[in-house]
Amino acid sequence: MSESNFVDYVKIYCRSGKGGPGSRHFRRERSNPKGGPDGGNGGRGGDIYVRGNQNHWTLLHLRYDRHIMATHGEAGGANNKSGKDGTDVYIEVPLGTVLHDADTGDFICEVKEHGETHKILQGGRGGLGNTNFATPTDRAPRYAQPGEPYQERNIVMQLKMLADVGLVGFPNAGKSTLLSAVSEAKPKIADYPFTTLEPNLGIVNYRDNHSFVLADIPGIIEGASEGRGLGLRFLRHIERNSVLLFVVPADAEDIGAEYATLLGELEKYNPELMEKNRLLGISKSDLIDDDIREMLLPTIPEEVEHCFFSAVTGEGVTQLKDAIWRSLTIDNFHDVSPIVQRNIHEDFGGGILEEE
Repeated sequence: MSESNFVDYVKIYCRSGKGGPGSRHFRRERSNPKGGPDGGNGGRGGDIYVRGNQNHWTLLHLRYDRHIMATHGEAGGANNKSGKDGTDVYIEVPLGTVLHDADTGDFICEVKEHGETHKILQGGRGGLGNTNFATPTDRAPRYAQPGEPYQERNIVMQLKMLADVGLVGFPNAGKSTLLSAVSEAKPKIADYPFTTLEPNLGIVNYRDNHSFVLADIPGIIEGASEGRGLGLRFLRHIERNSVLLFVVPADAEDIGAEYATLLGELEKYNPELMEKNRLLGISKSDLIDDDIREMLLPTIPEEVEHCFFSAVTGEGVTQLKDAIWRSLTIDNFHDVSPIVQRNIHEDFGGGILEEE
């Protein structure tokens, strides 16, 4: 069982409020015992919205609140008084949350920015009071509209983490060790497979006070795209990364074959991932000497930039960060995190944002 409270999938039931009925009241006073209709309109039912909140990192707060219901509109009253509207409900979700209808699978919306709001259920309109139906031929209508019914829906929320760089590799490849070495994140590290059972985020400091967000994705195994291991559950987080850093240990039997297997699993899961920038980080380089390193070069794919590094000794880590930053270029401005966007904006004196 995971020791953290990371929750990236929830299914909730939502129900908007129904509209209040209109009033059929007639004015009755001692001086006017047969006054005309004065029934007010019913209040509208509350809507349900989803809103992005950068202070939330997981969907944990929704795990224990899976029935979300807006209040109903109140009935209209005498003297043309309208009923009170139902209260709208705003569901706060972390950035990168995708909503689907749980019953039909239809896409509802995607929340990417702080404060971004989407209405997911419309409250019922309030009914009109009998005052609205008075005519010259029917000056005392005894009819008023009922309020519209509520709407209900089962919704699946999935979080796709927003990070600049995603670490992709088999279990025990050294991804968590790298994250802990270059950021303040403290992922669990141990010498056995599947130590990481949930994604971890870390902010990596770079030169000139720049930084970027690095995500450690739980280890992928062959067949992950078909549901084996933990890979299928967390592969969706890779879709958000601007750069994919493949981590293969230097003591692997065949670095090129291991890289090809990882790449193949991603392609099976989502062919669009092949369009992302890729880097190959060869970890645990402190276990090999220069002669072995030369022998490994022919087995390294030529189509991807590679870098030997050791997160334990720090060897090659600076060069790896340089390669990552080069991949986070101006061409990817809209795909990177707000942290990197701000860094690029400062470097270019605001020119990028002004052109947009």
